[in-house]
Amino acid sequence: MVDETLIASLGVDDADTDALLAEAFGTDGQDTMETLIGTQTADMAQGSLIKGRIIGFAGDHVVVDVGLKSEGLIAKEEFPDLGTLKVGDEIDVLLESLEGEGGLIELSKRKADRQIAWQKIVDTTKEGDLVEGTVMRKIKGGLLVDIGVPVFLPASQVDVRRPHEIGDFIGRKVRAEILKIDTERRNIVISRRKLIEHERETAKKRLLENVSEGDIVTGTVKNIADFGAFVDLGGIDGLLHITDMSWGRINHPSEMLKIDDKVEVKILNIDRERDKIALGLKQTESSPWEAIEAKFPVGSRVKGEVVNIMSYGAFIRLEDGIEGLVHISEMSWTRRVNHPSELLTQGEEVDVVVLEIDQNKQEISLGMKQTEVNPWELVSEKYPSGTIIKGAVRNLANYGAFVEIEPGIDGLLHISDMSWTKKVTHPNELYKKSDEVECVVLDVDQEKQRVSLGVKQLTEDPWHEAIPGAYKPGMVVRGKVTKITNFGVFVELEDDLEGLLHISELADHKVDSPQDVVTANEEIDVKILRVDISDRKIGLSLKRAQWGDATGGGGGEGEGGGDYTPRPDMPARGGMGDHGAMGTDKIEL
Repeated sequence: MVDETLIASLGVDDADTDALLAEAFGTDGQDTMETLIGTQTADMAQGSLIKGRIIGFAGDHVVVDVGLKSEGLIAKEEFPDLGTLKVGDEIDVLLESLEGEGGLIELSKRKADRQIAWQKIVDTTKEGDLVEGTVMRKIKGGLLVDIGVPVFLPASQVDVRRPHEIGDFIGRKVRAEILKIDTERRNIVISRRKLIEHERETAKKRLLENVSEGDIVTGTVKNIADFGAFVDLGGIDGLLHITDMSWGRINHPSEMLKIDDKVEVKILNIDRERDKIALGLKQTESSPWEAIEAKFPVGSRVKGEVVNIMSYGAFIRLEDGIEGLVHISEMSWTRRVNHPSELLTQGEEVDVVVLEIDQNKQEISLGMKQTEVNPWELVSEKYPSGTIIKGAVRNLANYGAFVEIEPGIDGLLHISDMSWTKKVTHPNELYKKSDEVECVVLDVDQEKQRVSLGVKQLTEDPWHEAIPGAYKPGMVVRGKVTKITNFGVFVELEDDLEGLLHISELADHKVDSPQDVVTANEEIDVKILRVDISDRKIGLSLKRAQWGDATGGGGGEGEGGGDYTPRPDMPARGGMGDHGAMGTDKIEL
């Protein structure tokens, strides 16, 4: 049976229709055609590929005759080359159903093309072959690529390094290698990564055979890290370290390069065993250090810009690619700089003097203080030895006190120069910060920039005359116990003057502990055994003072010494009566 409605829509009248049918099938064309259709239908099954002929266009559809009792309609969107189609063209279609809506059979050009393409791929390709297609869209786990039929490209197989966003490949043509063909499920998995790896391996071998150290090559920046950039040389990535990018200072490789940049680099080193290549960008230009000594001779004064400040100093850029270091110790003659930021700010222009150049290490030592007169050159002239000065205590240390002579110039008052007689263990026993102190200059060391000061030198040394004249062996004097040790007792005879009462001179009997005989701050009468001027010591005896005899000692501490006969005008107990002998409070220092 012929679909009269469809024929009417094509604009063919009944007479023409009968003529066409008679021409095709004879006078009994209707019966003959139906007989033929019945025979063909028996040979066709749903899902089979059949040939069809375009007999017209109706709205958004193409009318196709496949030789059955009714025609089929195929949406125009299924024809990628719709503009080239014309009535009478023969096409391949897929029979989806013999009884569709309105009695028309259901056909599909798109599915037919896919089936044909699938069969062609199955017949002509195998796993490991190369294919090319267009990325259609992003799906779960990867991309869908059209190589004639949709195939799956997993995300892990898109590139050697997994891209940040695989969606960027949509619409791009890609070449890949077939990983797997599943004919039962009609599924194909491809890998672009594997193809790239194979191509890079081949290119790498070819590259390593044809390049050598010192060659200038062109590559593409593929990745950027904090320490440098990886440059694809065509089969192998070379490392361009940040220190080999510029003769000047850069903080990060991204300041000079970006991904996909084409760069011309020099091959610095090739490790053929590990397939590694070190590259240099700055080496493609001449080094500014080649004529550095002529540009910046030692001793010359130049201007520079502060480009970096560290705890130990500041880096000064003298010109592009040339930087020098001003160490913190070279910033000021007199000021105590705790951090360079106290004097400098980044970007500031400063005057410096070139102190030293190491061309091999590409290092320049600079100085700021050398641009000014060294005040230490004048110190020895302004403060010769013997000069009396007054200054404030700026700082205390275990070994002495630092006294400010003038701004930026300090002198050291050592604990040994604080008192002739007192044993000073720490300067805080006598001074505190900001105390005003009068001192005498003992020595000026201009090279080491040191000034030695003394306080005791302001007065005469009492050990020369005063102490030996006032304290003589055989005298009995009164003193106060200041310190008790396991070997004896220290007795204060007067302010800042002590004598040692050895444990053997405490009593006639053996004394195991001095605390058994005396106590701290107790006043006792002791006899002077000896006065040692060279060692600045006075030896005392408690037991001899208690004997009440006049025998003295000229020997060592703890020894009785020989007989001593006092002069008629010298009492046995010196300093204890009204006889005028020197006692505990008679010495004037």
